[in-house]
Amino acid sequence: MSYDVIVIGAGPAGEAAAYLGRELGASVAVVEKELAGGECPFWACMPSKTLLAAATRRAVGADYPWERASRRRDWMISREDTDYPSDAGHVAGLEGAGVRFVRGEARLVGAGKVEVRSKGNGPQTLEGANVIVAAGSAPVIPPIRGLDEAGYWTSREGTSLRELPSSIVVLGGGPVGVELAQVYARFGVKTVLVEGHDRILPRDHPRSSEVVTDQLRTEGIDVRTRVHATAVRTGGEGRILEMSDGGAVEGAELLVAVGRRAPDLRAMGLEEAGVELSERGTAGPDEQLRVGPGVFLAGDAAGGLMFTHVADYEGRVTVAAAMGHPAKADLGSVPRATFTDPEVGAVGLTVEEAQEQGIDAFEVSQDFASSARGFTLEPVRPSSGPILEGVPGHVTAVIDRGRGLLAGAFAACPGASDLIHEAVLAMKHSVPVAVLADAIHAFPTASRVFGGVMVEATKQLG
Repeated sequence: MSYDVIVIGAGPAGEAAAYLGRELGASVAVVEKELAGGECPFWACMPSKTLLAAATRRAVGADYPWERASRRRDWMISREDTDYPSDAGHVAGLEGAGVRFVRGEARLVGAGKVEVRSKGNGPQTLEGANVIVAAGSAPVIPPIRGLDEAGYWTSREGTSLRELPSSIVVLGGGPVGVELAQVYARFGVKTVLVEGHDRILPRDHPRSSEVVTDQLRTEGIDVRTRVHATAVRTGGEGRILEMSDGGAVEGAELLVAVGRRAPDLRAMGLEEAGVELSERGTAGPDEQLRVGPGVFLAGDAAGGLMFTHVADYEGRVTVAAAMGHPAKADLGSVPRATFTDPEVGAVGLTVEEAQEQGIDAFEVSQDFASSARGFTLEPVRPSSGPILEGVPGHVTAVIDRGRGLLAGAFAACPGASDLIHEAVLAMKHSVPVAVLADAIHAFPTASRVFGGVMVEATKQLG
């Protein structure tokens, strides 16, 4: 049982590596201890976006009850008649491509040796010229007094619930927290969103945070920033959270969504395969994501940006490198998207981040509500009459004055997750701002607003 490539983990990174490996002629084995496909199709990206789409229908007055949204979500994650999703489709796809799929928990026990333990079977050892570790990540659970005793949800319970609670407290104002908070609120759940930073979506542009905050509060969500939970106990509506400002919040359920952590590579035996690890069990990959002889990291296990699209990209880079191709990871223009209403898109540096790096940078921004596209859309507001204003939002670009190039781009508006990719492509290939300004953008679109920002930036560049 010797292979060109052994992949540990069948999430987005592992699947991408396996499929490309077979296209390149490699013999491939994939080991997965849980669900082939990983978190994204069953517990994270896909169910949350499905529920967000249903919640948007509710928000604009459609007769779309929770029961329908729940059934649609269950169909999408292959959980219609069971309590646990089925990954049969993912397994069939891998095996149909000629990949050997092994269910079990994997650990390196030497150079090119992977031991797999599975329930009901003795350990088996796979041998491979290359090993790609794509083991995924786990939710961060903060050390809050009483949290374990009171009980809590992670994103798994948050996206797979079949019965809505009467109320909920969401800890964490990142993408997961804000998306699910908006879902719950739009289906009538009393929702409190708590973020320790001075604003929600702290990694995004401040204008994006402001736009989303205003929308959430308009929809009745109690958004609290600059505060964190110090203790949790049962009582009240279900759980009572004592806060750092001396106050308290209550919810029938508590969702913890404060981030995710990469796996401890020591527990996976990488040191036994000759990989040098830090005291925290991490490793520093090179530009091909190699961490040792014939050992690569991809996806969340690599310790970088934890996005499905990054995992897919890194999986393809690692297997190409393992097969001797000159593949290198270029992570200089990675897009981010949050699918709230309005959407948020981002890539690159804010003007402050650019200036801290010594770049002579300036910022150009366009208010979305006063744009042609903003005028054509009606904001979601708790009102029965027509709303005589455009959809709020912004499109902002950060310009490297010396080179006449984009250093970053940010948007909060309908279509933000799509329009940001023009900036991604421009940054990856160093397309001058003047060229972007000269491009024709269809009217009236959010991308045309971006084009207008490029025109203004060109004027400021002189």
